[in-house]
Amino acid sequence: MEKKIRQVIRSKYLDKDVAELYEYGLETFGELFANIFLEELKHSINALSYQYHLHSECKHLETKTQIYRNIILGKYLIIYRIKAEKIEVLRALHGSQSPKKIKAIKKIK
Repeated sequence: MEKKIRQVIRSKYLDKDVAELYEYGLETFGELFANIFLEELKHSINALSYQYHLHSECKHLETKTQIYRNIILGKYLIIYRIKAEKIEVLRALHGSQSPKKIKAIKKIK
């Protein structure tokens, strides 16, 4: 079964999350590692256009159709939703976040 290439859409929440992750990386690990992490994050998100089924279902957002998936990048989860014509990248959260906060992702339009 051939998987088609889909457009990747970023939520407004994702941009805020990425900015916060980058700032945290700068303060904690320095510019070099913050930039490396940011590049890995961007590459992972861009690759979703054709690798959206590669990652596992998000254990906090289980559905019969497995539309909520996550990329694990270090200690972070990049959560996305598979739609008919596009991939919606919803949030980038630390893996220790409250399951309630993760479950609230379902409400993102």
